[in-house]
Amino acid sequence: MIDPISALAGIQSAVALVKKISKTVDDVSSLGPVLGKYFDAKSTATKAAVEAKRSGTSSSMGAAIQIEMALDQTKQFEKELQLLFMQAGKIDVWNNIKARAAAMDLEAAREAKKEKEARRRKKKQIFEALEMAFAITLIILFLIGAIWGSYEMIQYCKTTGSCGR
Repeated sequence: MIDPISALAGIQSAVALVKKISKTVDDVSSLGPVLGKYFDAKSTATKAAVEAKRSGTSSSMGAAIQIEMALDQTKQFEKELQLLFMQAGKIDVWNNIKARAAAMDLEAAREAKKEKEARRRKKKQIFEALEMAFAITLIILFLIGAIWGSYEMIQYCKTTGSCGR
């Protein structure tokens, strides 16, 4: 599980780093490495928020709310970045960055869905194996009972001498 507090700190530090570097550089293309860290931190924070909400504990829920608020602040930050790219005349670069980030998020969602489906299949296989073991056990017990009952009936017939003749 992703620690919600470290995910929150990661996104906040990534935003601060991008803001700091964007003030010192002349060309927006030199923001590439820090923008990569920013989008990685954002993705991690999103996953942490989802996991924290799923866990259901109150402390995790509080962290999830904090992360959601930080993610909401990132939307405003991304608008500032978009403006920065517009001013530099590189809006196409920004659009490519956003498209790639969306594609990565979509791929992560697909992977999560595949993992969930794999867990569901594994759980189903385990349940089917337990069901089969239970059925085999019942059949064996029935056969043992039938064999034992037949043996007892044969012994009764031998000792009493009257078994339907």
